[in-house]
Amino acid sequence: IMDDAKGNTTIRGVHMRQCAHEQTALAALFEGNMNRTVGDQALNANSSRSHCIFTLYVTSRSRVESDSASIVSKLHLIDLAGSERLSKTDTSGATAKEAQYINKSLTFLEQVVMALGNSNRSHVPFRQSKLTSLLKDSLGGNSKTTMIANIWPEDRHVEESLSTLRFASRMMKVQTDAAVNITVDPATQIKQLQRTIAELKAELQMQNQLMGKSHISYEGTVTEDERFEMEKLVRGYCVGSVPEIPVRSLREVKEYFRVFKSINEQKEAESQAATAHAIAAVAAAPSANGKTSMPSSQQTPVSYTHLTLPTKRIV
Repeated sequence: IMDDAKGNTTIRGVHMRQCAHEQTALAALFEGNMNRTVGDQALNANSSRSHCIFTLYVTSRSRVESDSASIVSKLHLIDLAGSERLSKTDTSGATAKEAQYINKSLTFLEQVVMALGNSNRSHVPFRQSKLTSLLKDSLGGNSKTTMIANIWPEDRHVEESLSTLRFASRMMKVQTDAAVNITVDPATQIKQLQRTIAELKAELQMQNQLMGKSHISYEGTVTEDERFEMEKLVRGYCVGSVPEIPVRSLREVKEYFRVFKSINEQKEAESQAATAHAIAAVAAAPSANGKTSMPSSQQTPVSYTHLTLPTKRIV
């Protein structure tokens, strides 16, 4: 028994069989029932000598709505092995050892049930046995748990009946909070989002045509001609010859900011180059005594000039 990447408990070597019809599911159920381990003892001629778990996974989708959501459910049908006293079953050898393992497994299950029923317990020992590890998502929490207790109506089995009823009463204290498990298929969701984006683009294009702006495009990258015209507008805006820059789409906004950034970096590079050239010229100029003067740290520091944009608005 191990946990997969999604946190689900799986059994190595067990595969999930796809059942498209009710007959196929019943056939799988009957096949699993034939693989059960039973044994003969004094109290029961067909006593279960192992726990039996049938797991049914159900995935349902709406045939009307075309969304990618689906409801996933899991049903565990569990038949616990019989727990009887060895003194009453008259078993020995391998059968007696099986009974000891069965009683030990049921003890671990009862410990988990007691921990789930106690609100003060912070740790639930699910990993004590394979049975509790496999059923950890079906005992309390997001599940509905129903227990059917079988007891003997005879006086000579009153101790076993009381033990079974105590276990059932502890199971009644387990709090459950079942919720609908809705999953989304990523591939279907991507197709749905792509379809929604295409519809929104078509709606924007229709609105632009009604407003006389059919030349506006929302797809693709900016062409070289468009980039040249936008850079010319930005440079004119920086020197004051262009009062405002028309913005018609988000694509143009991104390109205008890219042009602003490019011009600013170019001006900074030119300013740093001019400052370095001035420093080199001052360092190479001869002083009055014929020696080359070097600027000291006490001299006035050289300030770098940055690109200052005029305070205007972009519409």
